Amino acid sequence: MLLAIDAGNTNIVFGVYKDGEWIHEWRFNTLPVKDKVEYEMFLRLNFLEANLKLEDVDGIVISSVVPQLNDILSDFSRPLINKEPLFIGPKIYDKLPVRTKRPYQIGTDLVSNAVAGYSLYKEDIIIVDFGTALTFTIVGEDGLIQGVNIAPGLRTAIKALVGNTAQLPEVPLELPESVLGADTIHAIQSGVLWGYVSMVEGMLDKIHAELGKKTKVVATGGLSSVLHPLHKRFDEVKRHLTLDGLRLIHEIVNNG
Repeated sequence: MLLAIDAGNTNIVFGVYKDGEWIHEWRFNTLPVKDKVEYEMFLRLNFLEANLKLEDVDGIVISSVVPQLNDILSDFSRPLINKEPLFIGPKIYDKLPVRTKRPYQIGTDLVSNAVAGYSLYKEDIIIVDFGTALTFTIVGEDGLIQGVNIAPGLRTAIKALVGNTAQLPEVPLELPESVLGADTIHAIQSGVLWGYVSMVEGMLDKIHAELGKKTKVVATGGLSSVLHPLHKRFDEVKRHLTLDGLRLIHEIVNNG
């Protein structure tokens, strides 16, 4: 049984992979950073509720884009399997089927997405990840990561808007039918969410134009379902793409 830990800027995702599928997924707020005991108690409680045993975990793989968490996650994970967990980073990139020209300037979550996308489809692919940041990762059929685009994510954009204005309320992430805001909440929803629909469509058009061809587009991330009009632009929406990348990297590094 594999435990995959994806530490992002908003959430730490714990995924359990067994018998060919992700059987459980739990989320824990990234900030403020907790003591390792709190992560262990969180995991033990969820394992107990899911009728799972921690001693059945025989592998742990970790992706973290939050440096101050790395030692804590390592210290908390090591005793669970009595060996070092696999930390994704530049030291293992030469073992992976994808390549990047700047290994120290790309997030390990994006590398995980690239590995999953390339391994699953074996063709040119654009991976759109809706998370704290909205990212586009372009991978060639030869495994080269050709480029990455990063923009603020939906929640990030709305929090920045609300946090820097005096009279705007926080709003739910619900896409309104009309782009014509009838009230303040509706106006923010239509401006941000429909604005993101247009941004993603425009970015995909520009990427395809620069590549000189249409490529497969796969979406992932917890907020990928919010902008449902975009689904016609995606060949597939894979909720667990990043976790699949972690799983595949663990298999590649440990099994060759």
